[in-house]
Amino acid sequence: MNDARIDEAILSVTPARWAKVAFVIAMVDKKFRNDLQEKVELDSIARRIEALIQGGRLAVQGNVKKWRYSEVRKLERTTFR
Repeated sequence: MNDARIDEAILSVTPARWAKVAFVIAMVDKKFRNDLQEKVELDSIARRIEALIQGGRLAVQGNVKKWRYSEVRKLERTTFR
């Protein structure tokens, strides 16, 4: 499983409002199992969430390593003129 596919799945299930990291991980896991018939390690999903935070695609509240106690949301891309 490559990082780009995991990132795409994360961004497709992460809302623009705050959602628990555990919820996002569970939704990505469900998407891979049901839609794509593939298995992805939950830790791999968590690492990609951290990478998306570092890359400015997701915002975080709390310690992202504590899945049940932190939240993420999608950041909208804006263009500056």
